[in-house]
Amino acid sequence: MTMHPLEPLSAEEILRNRDVLQQAGLLRESTRFPLVQLEEPAKSAVLEHREGDPVDRRARSVLIDVKTGGLTTAVVSLTSGEVVSETAVDPVEHGQPPVMLDEYELVEKIVRSDETWLRAIHDRGFDDVTKVRVCPLSAGWFGVAEESGRRMLRALSFAQNSPDELPWAHPIDGLVAYVDVIEQRVLEVVDDRKFPAPAESGDYTDEQLTGPLRDTLRPIEITQPEGPSFEVDGHEVRWENWRFRIGFDPREGLVLHQLSFRDGDRERPVVYRASIGEMVVNYGDPSPVRFWQNYFDAGEYSLGKLANELVLGCDCLGEIRYFDAVVAQEDGTPRTLRNAVCMHEEDFGVLWKHTDVFTGSAETRRQRRLVVSFFVSVGNYDYGFYWYLYLDGTIQLETKATGIVFTSAYPEEGSSWSNELAPGLAGPYHQHLFSARLDMMVDGTRNAVDEVEAQRVPISADNPHGNAFTRSVTRLSNEAEAGREADPAKGRAWHVVNTERTNRLGQPVGYALHPQGTPVLLADPQSSIAERAAFATKHLWVTRYAPDERYPAGELVNQSRGGAGIPAFAAANRSIDGEDIVLWHTFGLTHFPRPEDWPIMPVDVCGFTLKPVAFFDRNPTLDVPPTRSTGSHCCES
Repeated sequence: MTMHPLEPLSAEEILRNRDVLQQAGLLRESTRFPLVQLEEPAKSAVLEHREGDPVDRRARSVLIDVKTGGLTTAVVSLTSGEVVSETAVDPVEHGQPPVMLDEYELVEKIVRSDETWLRAIHDRGFDDVTKVRVCPLSAGWFGVAEESGRRMLRALSFAQNSPDELPWAHPIDGLVAYVDVIEQRVLEVVDDRKFPAPAESGDYTDEQLTGPLRDTLRPIEITQPEGPSFEVDGHEVRWENWRFRIGFDPREGLVLHQLSFRDGDRERPVVYRASIGEMVVNYGDPSPVRFWQNYFDAGEYSLGKLANELVLGCDCLGEIRYFDAVVAQEDGTPRTLRNAVCMHEEDFGVLWKHTDVFTGSAETRRQRRLVVSFFVSVGNYDYGFYWYLYLDGTIQLETKATGIVFTSAYPEEGSSWSNELAPGLAGPYHQHLFSARLDMMVDGTRNAVDEVEAQRVPISADNPHGNAFTRSVTRLSNEAEAGREADPAKGRAWHVVNTERTNRLGQPVGYALHPQGTPVLLADPQSSIAERAAFATKHLWVTRYAPDERYPAGELVNQSRGGAGIPAFAAANRSIDGEDIVLWHTFGLTHFPRPEDWPIMPVDVCGFTLKPVAFFDRNPTLDVPPTRSTGSHCCES
């Protein structure tokens, strides 16, 4: 049985990958697998693939020797059982693989046995170190010679008075340990200032905080007596006019492949591949203990491996179709994440409506959307990624941030870098910035990007009353000029158009990217984080498609120096006019935590919309039937 080239790796394939590497002599007792991914074929090969064609299935592994720190990448042909390539990686030049789950426990053990750290903890009044939780965090890179090439984590601490208490309410602040996980020792302890650990509980299920649970919410039941409108064949989904494939990557998490829309008798491609390529959470506290706090949750922690196993009625509501995900554990064996991806339909109010004054007719059609989502937990924060497909051809991504604010002590004199959440407890200012990688394919691979914005027109002979306004359209011709920022005051949008196809009116068919236009990276342009997260300094980048250009901040992000990723791609300054192009869109949240965000943060949302512009000849939802109420009248919202 042949399979599609983009089918996610199965448990059997992950085991075969390990066996091939073992037989080739590439594995030792001290070898770990920070990352195992499907080696996706080039776009051209996938587009040429036909059902039944043979597929050379390949897996790409990042290997680390936890005794020596040696790094290797290896590509295995799962079809032939051969190692296709093996490459040694210099961590000084390229950075480190993602943080591994077993390193969390290791770092806590190392730190709790360090004499300098123990003295600092005892000086703060903590005699029982088993009640101090050590929180290992990615180290970043700051040009310190002694740290170059080391595999490091930096560790902050929290008090936990009992095993079931949430420790985030009790930061032991002013103290951080720098840990080498290969040498298994503390390199340095920074003891800057003693703060009293806040005492108030942060357990959001504590009845003393919540009071009695309300009993006023009546049940909501969502039913589809005839079943859902979508059809699933393996990982291929058909819903209304949409067709696409669901993928899952241990680094990016949910991936949507080959999104197309059926228009009459034509299957029209829109997006070849859509994913969250990277995200960075950068903190604004410049203190000696916290200046280094910035986290790349995809490249440093592997979003996909942290996916939740979703629960019906809690995470998803309605007629649900779940997809499991299989990821490789650090020993190279598979782990199945049950219900990692959720798919369902939602009513979304009015699609279109008109009551006509002349004919007296009244028509209403209801909008519906298909929701494909997954949720991840990254330490204290939780993120939901919701892809929406609408009946009218619109695509939308909504990211939901919730969980627990990463806390610090709040100084008596106040702070310019944080807000007080509870007595003595602070929420540092920070940003959550996401980079969506949108490998576009609007009616084919010959695409270009026009920057379109509203334009005022001054009073003149042509505009004597001053009421006129128009729009400006600027073609982005090369990569160097395609690093752009949003401008909400001008309604700036970016239209991805096909340079070879037009609609019946002669207009180029296209899709418009509508950004929310929230702040990009607020760190100083000369800072380390601005160098490492350069992708987050613009709302939009456009590059020429290349199969090896996958990640906004580069291949190995952990402890990388920066300069890799999108800026390096764009430096080639290739033409993007009428080419096979990729859009990289930065969006996010700038968070000044409120008392209402404690002890758990209500969902905050951000995202973007892709909307058809001249892609269709007319409204593509004229054939949506009216929904009838019991009185046989069109329902209205």
